[in-house]
Amino acid sequence: MIRLDKYMAMCGLGTRSEVKRYIRQGLVCVNDIQVRCDDVKIDEEKDRVLFESQPLNFKKNVYVVINKPKNCICTTDEEEDGTIITDYLDEFMRARKLFPVGRLDADSEGLLILTDDGDFCHNVITPKKHIPKTYYVEFVGMLSDKEIQKLMKGVKIGDYTTLPSKVRRLGEQKLEITIHEGKYHQIKLMLEAIGNRVTYLKRIKIGNFGLPEMLMPGEYRELSSDELKQILCKENI
Repeated sequence: MIRLDKYMAMCGLGTRSEVKRYIRQGLVCVNDIQVRCDDVKIDEEKDRVLFESQPLNFKKNVYVVINKPKNCICTTDEEEDGTIITDYLDEFMRARKLFPVGRLDADSEGLLILTDDGDFCHNVITPKKHIPKTYYVEFVGMLSDKEIQKLMKGVKIGDYTTLPSKVRRLGEQKLEITIHEGKYHQIKLMLEAIGNRVTYLKRIKIGNFGLPEMLMPGEYRELSSDELKQILCKENI
């Protein structure tokens, strides 16, 4: 069961205060009965809700992919200084109270998922599910084959040893690294552990879902059910 005003806000009809006004104006019917009380509770799966005689399309959860720009903070805290990730969302998506699935550093870019589904978020970020995350990395200087092997086997970052990772050379100062954890600053700390430094970092894939090429920094779109399955895929193909 869910409050009618919350249900309508989740359908994208406006803020909670706006939809309460619509209800009190007599613009809403539940099971063909006009309702003017905004705190009435409905069954979102069984009850039929009409707004101005039109049926509403309710989504229990929303999932979006956004191409996170540089100098953007992965938080929903509006008190935070600087640009936050939800600043790029429209009013409907902000009303859904979406939150990031994992984090990217403020100076990092790329693939980020936003949702209001806590179970989905947990399944993506917990190391127990072994969901791979792939990053494009640029660094300073040179890395020997021996140093690459160290990254692949696992390195010490603080009091933690990273799990084995996949590392592929893309150029003299470019790598593609796939990990299964999500420790704070992990990729940067892994490079520091072998005496190097990351100069550019972009997440390009989660599971088998890659960052859409047509999605420019700051742009987002909803994910399909097939894409959600790709994200939860444990094998990185």
